[in-house]
Amino acid sequence: MVVRRPPGRRAQILAVAADRFHRSGYHQVSMTEVAAGVGITAPALYRHFRGKPELLDRAVRLGLDALAEGLRAAGSTTELGAALAAVAVAHRPLGTLVQRDARLLPPARRAALRRELRADVALMAAVLRAERPELSAPDAELLCWSALSGCAGLSYQSVAPQPRRAEALLRELVAAVLAVPLDDTAPGPSLPTGEAPRPRPQARREELLAAAVRLFHQRGFDNVSTDQLGAAVGISGPSVYRHFDSKAQLLAASLVRSRERLWHEVDGAISTAAGPAEALAAGLGAYVDFALRNGDYLGAMLSETERLAPPDRRAAVDFRRDFLRTWVGLLRQVRPEYDAVTARIRVHALFSLVNDGVRNRPYSARPDLGDCLRRIGRAVLGVDA
Repeated sequence: MVVRRPPGRRAQILAVAADRFHRSGYHQVSMTEVAAGVGITAPALYRHFRGKPELLDRAVRLGLDALAEGLRAAGSTTELGAALAAVAVAHRPLGTLVQRDARLLPPARRAALRRELRADVALMAAVLRAERPELSAPDAELLCWSALSGCAGLSYQSVAPQPRRAEALLRELVAAVLAVPLDDTAPGPSLPTGEAPRPRPQARREELLAAAVRLFHQRGFDNVSTDQLGAAVGISGPSVYRHFDSKAQLLAASLVRSRERLWHEVDGAISTAAGPAEALAAGLGAYVDFALRNGDYLGAMLSETERLAPPDRRAAVDFRRDFLRTWVGLLRQVRPEYDAVTARIRVHALFSLVNDGVRNRPYSARPDLGDCLRRIGRAVLGVDA
């Protein structure tokens, strides 16, 4: 007797896997959990996919294929916005999978993914420059990357918004981003990259926190050893345990320090402003400045939170929720016509494009990147310059 597999089984598996990875993080999801979500056994799942790496790879590729198909059919910036919005809504986990989990893929697949995204952006930039010939190629590509990243922010909504409404708003955001003028941006001031030296042993602990957040962001928690952490600050691997009981404790402490710095800088700027509009502008400036100096912190906060122990993970999630609530409330004071859903989508888009922008080479090396991101950020939030 031949047992026939239901039509679309692979697509069903990929949809469930993408949703699980998106919600819980790649490391927290087992093949058994994916199989249960589909209603099959784990051995049956392995007949379709060899393991989690292939599942992640195929889930990302499914979304990127849909994106490339939509962009190839776009002949105007309006159609680009429609394509980006449609993929962001139909493949909502894609932004999280690309920004957070794709770095866990094998190097060859990561490189291929990056090439595909560059090709997509080049295609978008060609359409944009046909409508805005005054743009240089780098400026057009920066705007296109920002539009792509802003749409990816929809992945971070805790509750999926109504699809048609989300698509309409994302189309509006893309149009606003692609219309931003960048011809007179100004280089930003030189920003400090570190803190003043402190007396030991506190200085060694601070050095370890900074090295840990950088290495965890670049390589992933599981791919960083205590020997590598020690070598980064000039000590042996076992000496790390003089400062932290475990690698997990070091991760937790480094993310706590990241949150403290972020909150101190952004809240300080907001709380001293004269009114809501000034506070929003000051907060945007502070967030961009922090991101320019602390790209590794933002990357690790995004990618490694799921590796924390439950109490630490809850604290990190609570911080994100409170931070988002602050921005949503402030934006709604400035634009009272926005409801909570609209404001959340806009704020998530802002965070996503800034976090990507400061880590997206070669654009992250632009001397005027801070000014560019502030302009694009205002466009996404829908506030006047």
